[in-house]
Amino acid sequence: MRVSPQLSAPAPTQAAPPKGGLGSVFFFLDRAIGTLVETAAALLVVTEIVLLMAGIVARYALHDPLTWSDELASLLFLWLAMFGAVVALRRGEHMRMSSLVSRMKPDNSALFEAIAVVCSLIFLLLILVPAYDSAENDAIMTLPATGISQLWRTAALPVGAVLMAITAVVRLFATVKPMTALKAVLVCAVISGILILTRSQLTNLGALNLLVFFVVLMGAAVLAGVPIAFSFGLSTLAYLTLTTSTPSDILVGRMAEGMSHLILLSVPLFVFLGLLIEMTGMAQRLVAFLASLLGHTRGGLSYVLIGAMYLVSGISGSKAADMAAIAPALFPEMRKQGCKPGELVALLSASGAQTETIPPSLVLITIGSVTGVSITALFTGGILPAVVVGVFLCAMVWYRNKKMEIAKRERASGRAIWRTFVIALPAIFLPFLIRFAVVEGIATATEVSTIGIAYTAITGLFLYRQFEWKRIVPMLIDSASLSGAILLIIGAATGMAWALTQSGFSDALAQAAQNLPGGRLGFLAASIVGFIILGSVLEGIPAVVLFGPLLFPVAQMVGIHEVHYAMVVILSMGIGLFMPPFGVGYYSACAVGKVNPNEGIGPMLQYSLALLAGVLIIAVVPWFSMGFLK
Repeated sequence: MRVSPQLSAPAPTQAAPPKGGLGSVFFFLDRAIGTLVETAAALLVVTEIVLLMAGIVARYALHDPLTWSDELASLLFLWLAMFGAVVALRRGEHMRMSSLVSRMKPDNSALFEAIAVVCSLIFLLLILVPAYDSAENDAIMTLPATGISQLWRTAALPVGAVLMAITAVVRLFATVKPMTALKAVLVCAVISGILILTRSQLTNLGALNLLVFFVVLMGAAVLAGVPIAFSFGLSTLAYLTLTTSTPSDILVGRMAEGMSHLILLSVPLFVFLGLLIEMTGMAQRLVAFLASLLGHTRGGLSYVLIGAMYLVSGISGSKAADMAAIAPALFPEMRKQGCKPGELVALLSASGAQTETIPPSLVLITIGSVTGVSITALFTGGILPAVVVGVFLCAMVWYRNKKMEIAKRERASGRAIWRTFVIALPAIFLPFLIRFAVVEGIATATEVSTIGIAYTAITGLFLYRQFEWKRIVPMLIDSASLSGAILLIIGAATGMAWALTQSGFSDALAQAAQNLPGGRLGFLAASIVGFIILGSVLEGIPAVVLFGPLLFPVAQMVGIHEVHYAMVVILSMGIGLFMPPFGVGYYSACAVGKVNPNEGIGPMLQYSLALLAGVLIIAVVPWFSMGFLK
């Protein structure tokens, strides 16, 4: 998944500076934190790119590997993740389910927005001391290559938590009416009091505690609009504190472990790469070439949209960015040909769901990091399933377009096709370069993201001559913000998955899966239904981080190859992510296309049938996922 989290969260509030008083202090404190953290986050992204590029040059060009570059990059990565999370909180860009809250009356909506901020603040305050203790315990340990104390790495957690807590307080006082804020605090205090007073009864519930904390409490928090990372963290912390004797610093340690896998460093780099691709015009040139080939056929631009999403998808780390790169180049002409607005956003949503498995999808990278599945194998296995689903989408396009009156576009001449191909060739080459380098084992996903950044920058500067220097700093900050939101979810979900494993839930889940009727196919069918629902509620990355470590071992026990299972899970999750009425991906597509969501629901339901048919074929025929594995 990856729909940009900012599209499922309210737009950041840019309040005017108040005149004097406490409000003025909060305003300037917010500005100071924002300037400090955004500058640091942008510098960290640049530093990571430079460090990794230096390591690549030393290893492949000079044949003298730097022993310290990866270690230093890993140390700085946790700081980047925490600073990015602070930026995301300040901007209101943490991933959350806001569809229910946004439909409420203004007063009720404001109350739930305040509750979301208070819940986030409670979690941050509760982990401050454990995060400090964890950092203090690591002070005596040193990193092997550089000799630097581990404290310089783990200090990122308490520092980031403090900055986020201050940011949450500032947002609460700056954007919420005092009475609304007081009501939110009272609601959270009452719920906390009930949990604390019933602690002994909760302890006696045994396994039923999992329902109380991880279904009722977490579900209520998610539906109330609390950012998913904080919903995960708060419910896990409440479970461990009220029903077990597990110290809170263990949860903090698990969060740090989940957020700091070096392979996840490719997340901010691919996000920045996607922004570079959009800024240098590479995506538009791809679209122009495909349109010259197919634009004259009946519904040809619909096929172009599917093909363009296939080529561009996965590089940016954000489905919203993928869609924003493609839609403006195609929608105006498609409207001229007679395509209805609802048809446009439905097809854009369906193609977004179709391309979830295309490397270098951040969902693939995340699954590899949390389950231990080879990312090279996932990249190899993800290409063909998207083709299969794409074929079903094309069939649905043909079926729907044969009933519509669409104006024909003039066929492009051979000269025009050749010209657009030559212009688009550097852009066409990039996705193949990235996928080839990882699949063939030439470079890791992190290394190839750095190579892609260098290639795109050179192409934009010297070939396309389209490079806006003034956009670089905002792009770096956007990359840090999106990455921080993703990585905080990964950290919180890692802690939750650990807690569920310690509770014995994973063993019970494995036993239940083995008893499902239908064996392997029954488990696949249940997974498809489950991840469609999870994709609608939790979005992509949170769902796979939380349930991946639990379900992948079960899949292997019932005889399903891990790569095959990953493809089924990701595509099912993609259907939920883009399916109305809850899928936030669908509303992102509507925002990109500037179309009323009601217009696309009917067409999207038909495209969802095509997506589901493709997923069922992939589930039944494992070869589509594993045919090219070595």
